[in-house]
Amino acid sequence: MNKALDGFAHTVLGPISPENIGMASTHEHILIDFLCMFQEPQELSQRNLAFQKITIQNLNWVRYNMWNNHDNLQLTEEDTAIEEINLFKKAGGSTMVDATTIGINRNPEALVRISAATGINIIMGAGYYVDSVHPPEVETKTVSELTIQITNEILEGVSPMKIKAGIIGEIGCSWPLTKNERKILQASAQAQNKTGAPILIHPGRNEKAPLEILNILENEGASPDQIIMSHMDRTFEKIESVLQFAQKGSYLEYDLFGWETSYYPLSPTYIPTDAKRLEFMKELIDNGFSEKLVIGQDIFSKHRLTKYGGQGYSHIIKNIIPRMKDEGFTDKTIQLIFIDNPKRILTFSPI
Repeated sequence: MNKALDGFAHTVLGPISPENIGMASTHEHILIDFLCMFQEPQELSQRNLAFQKITIQNLNWVRYNMWNNHDNLQLTEEDTAIEEINLFKKAGGSTMVDATTIGINRNPEALVRISAATGINIIMGAGYYVDSVHPPEVETKTVSELTIQITNEILEGVSPMKIKAGIIGEIGCSWPLTKNERKILQASAQAQNKTGAPILIHPGRNEKAPLEILNILENEGASPDQIIMSHMDRTFEKIESVLQFAQKGSYLEYDLFGWETSYYPLSPTYIPTDAKRLEFMKELIDNGFSEKLVIGQDIFSKHRLTKYGGQGYSHIIKNIIPRMKDEGFTDKTIQLIFIDNPKRILTFSPI
C-alpha cells in the first residue's frame, strides 16, 4: 500500500484535499469515442441518417435511435467539452469522474487542458472497458502484468505528461463475463490493494452481473467500501433486487439521469425515468442505504449535451435536486448523495 496517496483524491492536475471535492458527479464521459456501439440502421429509409451530423431536423430521430448515428457517438471536441463543463460549474458542480478507459479513447492530455480551462476537478479512470474493445495484448497479459499496468497508471501516470488516474475504471464487464474481463477484475482488485484507489464498475446487462463481479473483486481482496457499482438504473428492474444487492456493501450509482425515454434498445430493454430513479433511491434511503448512494448522468453522446438539445452535465444539480426536495429528500440526504458520499469514495484509503 502506498501511504503517500492516503487521504487525498487524485485529479489529473494532482492530489486535492477531500474537502475540495465539493458537489460531484461520479460517472461522466467528457471525451469519448463510443463507435464500438454504432449500429447501422437496417431499414433502407433510415440508412442515410446514420452518417448525418446532428441537426434540429434529425434530433428527435437521434434521441430515439442513439446507437444508429455515427456522429452522435463521438465526443471529441475540447471546446465543446469546456463549454458544457462550465455549465456544470455554474450550477455549483466542483468535481467530475471521467469514466473513459482504455478502448474508448481515453485522452489524458485533453483532460488536463479541460480541467485547467474550467477549474473543475477531473478524476481520470485507469484500466479497460469491455472485451470487445480491448487491445490485442490483453489476451496474452497475465493478471500480474495487468495489475502492474493499472497500478502504474495510478502511481506513475500515463502519457509523456505522466498524468495520474484517480480511480480504477470504469472497468467494463459483459454478460456473461469473458476470460479477459475476469482477469482485469482480478487485476483491478490487486491494484486497489497496492494503491487504495476506488474501483468503478460497468456491470454486464443482467441482474446477476453485479453480485458476480463483486464476489470476484472481494475474492482478490478488494473492499466493497471502495467499489462503486454503476448503472443500477438499467441493471435492476425491481426494487427488491436492488435492496438485496445493497446488503453487499458497495456504493450504488444511479447514473443515467436525464435519459428519460423508457425505450432501451439493448438487453434488458427496461430503463427507468428520472422519477422512477428517485423512487428507487428513496426506497434505498428509507432502508438505511443513504450513505451508499452516488449519482451521475453517464453522458457519452452528443444528443445529451446542451449544444445538441440535451440537458447536459448540470441536469442533476439544476433539475434533480429541486425534484428531490419536492419528493421529500432532506437537505442532509441531498448533501450525502452529492457531496459527502463522493468525498468518501473518491478519497484514497488503506484497504
